[in-house]
Amino acid sequence: MSAHASRHISVLGREAVDYLAPRAGGIYVDATFGAGGYSRAILDVADTRVIGIDRDRTAILGGFDLVDRSGGRLTLVEDRFSHLAEVCAAQGLDAVDGVVMDVGVSSMQLDQAERGFSFRGSGPLDMRMGHSGPTAADVVAKASERELADIIYIFGEERHSRGVARAIVAARKEAPIVTTEALAAIVAKVVRAKPNEIHPATRTFQALRIFVNEELDELHQALAAAECVLKPGGRLVVVSFHSLEDRIVKNFLADRGKVSAGSRHMPEVAQSPPSFKILTKRPVGPDDAEVAANPRARSAKLRAAERTAAPAHRADDLPSWPRLADVMRGG
Repeated sequence: MSAHASRHISVLGREAVDYLAPRAGGIYVDATFGAGGYSRAILDVADTRVIGIDRDRTAILGGFDLVDRSGGRLTLVEDRFSHLAEVCAAQGLDAVDGVVMDVGVSSMQLDQAERGFSFRGSGPLDMRMGHSGPTAADVVAKASERELADIIYIFGEERHSRGVARAIVAARKEAPIVTTEALAAIVAKVVRAKPNEIHPATRTFQALRIFVNEELDELHQALAAAECVLKPGGRLVVVSFHSLEDRIVKNFLADRGKVSAGSRHMPEVAQSPPSFKILTKRPVGPDDAEVAANPRARSAKLRAAERTAAPAHRADDLPSWPRLADVMRGG
């Protein structure tokens, strides 16, 4: 494992592991392995086994040293975390004792200019967490003005999305937009930031990153998969970093943890019994010390729940927002 990764401490790492409550002999899924912070903490408990999943090959390669030091108790799989049920099945597991996931881009990815996630250093406009599929530059080149505006508004919550989309389309007629620096400069001409506010390009970059990696669809599917693989009493812990992600987690757990009181004024409707017991009535955030040590932790929210013995609910339909495949085929 690289020196950088070995020093990495997961955001809300102590709180996440406390809620996960790993026990000796338990089997756990670190659904977003990253630098292995959660996995290391789980493996500190005797005889635990961890399945670590990450779509980023760099993270998987960086974790091989921890595989060796774990004595075979850690298995790393390069895959999307939405596939965690299939990954478990491939390991001969039909149920596990806990699932932890840290949603969104990692600090390591942000800090590597060549990955194209950040406007703070010039690099190729890539943004892929994995190493295949369309890049952010491909989306910027292919999407229509309306599609770009929808992507930037829905996934970036950027109120100037139409103006940004219009500026991108005008600029790409002059020259391809292939670097983070070029895109940031285009956005900065439309979005004016006041002193002490976030960089003008922050929301546009967030939107493209989420869209290119299909992050919100992945989260929807990963939560449903975790519900299917957790044993009764198994724990689900999710750390998210912005309102779009947290809303998905909050709504999923609220729906799965709901107990119907019924009504004497309404006909009785069959309702699935709760599949989760909510452990966090309010999201857990970082303390002042963690924010001081790592400013990126400021927006982090942790939610946790414990699986009941009830059957898993039917997976929810995905929201009808723009989809990568549709944009890339021009539909």
